[in-house]
This record gives sequence, C-alpha cells and structure tokens, in this order.
Amino acid sequence: MSDLSRRDLLRASAAAGAGAVVVSGLAAADTPDIADASAQDVVAADHPRGNPECPPATLTGDVVRPGDASYTDARLGWDQLFSHYPLVIVFAQETRDVVNALTWARQHDIALRVRSGRHALEGWSNIDNGLVIDVSRMKSVRIDTDARIATVGAGLTQLEAVTTLAKQNFAVTTGSEGSVSLCGATLGGGLGPLNRWLGMACDSLLAAEVVVASGPGCAEVINADLQHNSDLLWALRGAGNGNFGIVTQLTYRVHPLDHLTSVRATWDGLGDLYEVFEAWQRTVPYADSRLGSEVEIGKSQIVLSAWLADGTAAQATEMLAPILSVGTPDVTVQVGNWGDFFASAQLPLDQEPANWKFFSQFIEEPFPKEAIDIIGDFMRNAPSEESNYFVDAFGGAIEREPPGGTAFAHRDALFYGEIGAAWGTRSTEPGVGDPLTSQAQAWTAEFSQALRPYVDGAYVNVPNVGMQGWATAYWGSRHFERLRGIKAKYDPHNVFQYEQSIPPASH
Repeated sequence: MSDLSRRDLLRASAAAGAGAVVVSGLAAADTPDIADASAQDVVAADHPRGNPECPPATLTGDVVRPGDASYTDARLGWDQLFSHYPLVIVFAQETRDVVNALTWARQHDIALRVRSGRHALEGWSNIDNGLVIDVSRMKSVRIDTDARIATVGAGLTQLEAVTTLAKQNFAVTTGSEGSVSLCGATLGGGLGPLNRWLGMACDSLLAAEVVVASGPGCAEVINADLQHNSDLLWALRGAGNGNFGIVTQLTYRVHPLDHLTSVRATWDGLGDLYEVFEAWQRTVPYADSRLGSEVEIGKSQIVLSAWLADGTAAQATEMLAPILSVGTPDVTVQVGNWGDFFASAQLPLDQEPANWKFFSQFIEEPFPKEAIDIIGDFMRNAPSEESNYFVDAFGGAIEREPPGGTAFAHRDALFYGEIGAAWGTRSTEPGVGDPLTSQAQAWTAEFSQALRPYVDGAYVNVPNVGMQGWATAYWGSRHFERLRGIKAKYDPHNVFQYEQSIPPASH
C-alpha cells in the first residue's frame, strides 16, 4: 500500500534548535514537509480558554461537499465494503481548521467522525449525513536527533514515518502496511515488526496535542504528557481512536537503528503448516527481543517474515533455525536500511482487493495441534487467494510498560492472531454488492468461532463487530472503567462517539 495522501503546502516551521533535523520537501523517498503549529496560538486566536461562549464558527481548510468534483474520492475509504455519504468533509491543513470544524459541528448539532489514513476496518471513521474531520494532510515532522525525539502531524502514514526516520537512522514501532495512519495505529496500541524490540507504538508516545470539546458549543486545544493531562496521555496510549478528542500532533521517543536483517521464507502449500507453526510459536516469542516475526498463512502458501534489529544475517538465521529447518522453504536474507525494506514491501492500492473483513485475537498459550488444524482447514477453503490468517510474535519489550503506563492491556500475550478475508475489485461505486461478500463474511465468522476455545481478547485497531463484551476484550474490565472516567472528564457530553466508542462514566 504505497499510495500516499496528497500533500498540501503547510506553514513553515520555526528555526530548529541544536541537534534538531527539520525535514522538508517531500521527494520520491516520501519525506513529509515540516510544519510547526502552535496549540497556544490556536487557542488564543480561535477560542480563548475558559470563554463560556464561542462566536459562530466557519469551516476552514479544504472543505468538500456532495456535488463537488472531488467528493467521491474524498468519501471513499480503504475498505470498500463500507460506503458512506457525509454531509461535509473537512481536510484540515492545520490545528486551527480542526478547532473550527469541531466548533461548527457542535454549534450545528451535527454528528462527526475523525479520519486520517481511512483504514478504520469497520468504516467507523466515516458517517452518513454528518461531518468528517480528516487530518491526513497534517504531515509535519520535526526530529531532534540529540534528544531522540520526533514530533509529527497526525496525517503522517506509516510509510512516511518509517522512511523519514530511517534517513536519520531512527525508528519507532509501526505496522507493516504503509498507507495506514501512524497516529491511528499508535492510538490503538500499535503492533508490528519492531514491537518485540521497541514495545508497542504507544509505548514510545511521549505527548499529544488534542482538540477537545469544551463549554457550550466550543472547542479548544490541550496538550497531554506526563506533566499535563497525564490521565489523557494514558488513555491515548491504546484507546485514543476517536474517543476523547482529535489528535493533531504526536511526540515520540525514537530509537537508533543503523541496520536491520530481513529474513523471508516461503513454503508452497500448507503441508508443513503444523511443523512450521509449532516451531515458530515455540521459538520467536522467547527469542532475543531484537527479533520480530510474523507468519502469514494463505490459501496455498505459508510466509515467514522476520527482522533482527542491528543484527547480522548469521545471527538471524541461527535464531530462526528451528523454523527454517522445516521442509524446503524458499529463503531470502538481506541486510540493509529499515526504510528501504519497508518501502519495497508495499503494494499499490489498485493491486489490492476492494473488500475486507477481519477478526482479531490474542493468544496466551501455544496453540495445540487441534487449533493449528482448524487454521489449515479454514485456509484451504478461504474465499480468495488474498485471504489469510496472520500472527505476530509478542514477548520482549512488549511485556514492559513505559513511564505513566498505557491503556493497552495485552502485554502477557504470546502472540497476536488475525483472520482476514479479502475479495472484490476496486470501484468508484462501491457498496453495490459483490457475489463473494456473504461467503467471505460467513467464513470469517465461522473461523473466529472455531478458534474461540484457544484465544482471549481482541485488538481495538481491528475491531470485532457484534462481539459480546467488546470493551473487556479490548481493554480488560479494570482499564475500561478507568477509561470511562477519563471520557467523562474530557468528553462528558459524548461528542466523540461511534458504534464501539467508550461511553462516559455517567452514561
């Protein structure tokens, strides 16, 4: 998914301090422009803190309405299984536009949703007859190399983040899909190739700029870090997607990464599934924390991907030897820059299926043979070649919470599992129905039910629609009650709500 959101000219940054690298001029290597939006300036200009009433708001930024030539492209999401028709879409260029949009929605009593990378997997970042506030064009980047801190706009994609940081030999945890929003992934926890080494993406989140609802029909900008609104920072680290406010800027602790060894092994057919899976689940979650690994089981092949941070090819293959010794896989080993590896793995959007249905799971104990056999049986009967069962190894740094803690609640998992059905061809008129839709949805539901005895919990970034007790599955009961209290503090009127949003404690 190498397609990138269109960039607009952003305000120039203030002069960088000592040790700071200002990245500008997004070139072929996907380096975003720099902007330095000041939350304090926005509050002073648009909504003085504490003002009980706000003047009538006007929508600013790039405002798209039905009838505009760009409306169809603006309304469509990545997963075309879901199709919505908003009343208006605001592409914010800066924090001021977000403040104005939120104020306008409240003053006109219009429901709203927040969107960045368009990867909300149940379509919940879009809405019929409401306002969509899209932050995908807020692509500021400022890297302080001495302090090892990066501050980025909420519109940065994972591809843009990885390649930009890699040019300075830095990294943070991201997922493996480039067009996903770094902000969205982080606010739900954020897992991916480097998570055993660096922890979840949210573990590196130090601060956030957030536009919240305030007063009667107003909006204001606040900052959340360990010294200010620390409870909100805790909530944003794993439960922040569209629940408490609109995140416009994030500050991360970044980590030096000079080089990385990438290993990819492919087994034709599923004949070696039990031996490969058993070796993988008994090896990688307990290995050196620098080693991350994913296994993707398709309809007709098994693919192992592994990454060893700051390691050699010999070290990586030695760690993976119990897995690579199974059968006769086709194995490729490369050493190089993480950004180059990440960029080369992306697919153009037009090469991807149009429709997707997912189900997420966490696993705390190794799968017995019965569970692995279930996976094989369902994958052999998958609705398409693009469908898969995907697992990501946990352990390592994931087991340790950062200072201040996080709302992410699955640190004891052995690995993460995900069922994914994919089908259909992309169109400018989605939602008209595909003959495989009912089959794919039934396959996903039956597959998830069959694995139910062997799994526990779910991942909020991959929501399980219709699940009983979804809140406990995502965050656990203790975390969920704390999240409800924080929701009541920062969004008591439940302005930010969707099908599985966190309700305020008073509701």
